[in-house]
Amino acid sequence: MAERLQKIMAKAGVASRRKSEEIILAGRVKVNGQVVTELGTKVKVSDEVQVDGLPINKEAPVYYLLYKPRRIITSVSDEKDRKTVLDFFEDVEQRIYPVGRLDYDTSGLLLMTNDGDLDNRLTHPKYEVEKTYIAKVEGIPTNDELKQLRLGVKINGKKTAPAKTNVLETDNGKKTAVVQLTIHEGKNHEVKNMFKAIGHPVKKLKRESFAFLNLKGLQPGDYRPLKKFEVEKLYEMTEKR
Repeated sequence: MAERLQKIMAKAGVASRRKSEEIILAGRVKVNGQVVTELGTKVKVSDEVQVDGLPINKEAPVYYLLYKPRRIITSVSDEKDRKTVLDFFEDVEQRIYPVGRLDYDTSGLLLMTNDGDLDNRLTHPKYEVEKTYIAKVEGIPTNDELKQLRLGVKINGKKTAPAKTNVLETDNGKKTAVVQLTIHEGKNHEVKNMFKAIGHPVKKLKRESFAFLNLKGLQPGDYRPLKKFEVEKLYEMTEKR
């Protein structure tokens, strides 16, 4: 049975499906010795697929939950030789990569896998997977300002999806507040841009949960494999869309 090339690459742990498409378009993929740049190309199990001259082999899927510390790059490599999330997984043999991203100065829950299908499900907007963040912001947001987040604010001319908000703490002396924010979108710097839009720039940010997963029992830099039922539940909750 033939499958799309980018899907085969994702299953093999090369990269997510969308990243695999970029690799194909860049002319880095060969099928049976021929460079392929057509995204609709279908390949069979018997076909030999090479990426950057190396054959791909389908790996057993693995899934990890990392408590990403601040000042760590969410990438598999960095041109400035800064520490990346992959440095925490030196003993893992599979070619894993992050599901989505967290900013350099943002800490919290990050999933790592070589399962391109699940990565696509968890990051595609149509599945509306909720992520909860804890933000320390400048100033103390009023209810009317937070209501703007709950209704959606305009960023670069586009309105964000409605968010859930909850003020956890306020400090009148330091003029700061700690706000819990739950969203299901995943655009770059979205949480920071949302708070900036209501006049309360983020001073510190942490992702507290991803879907039903949380950081319980972990310290920054710790990781754990996902349990089988957790992986199954992630698939189940993204089957409904």
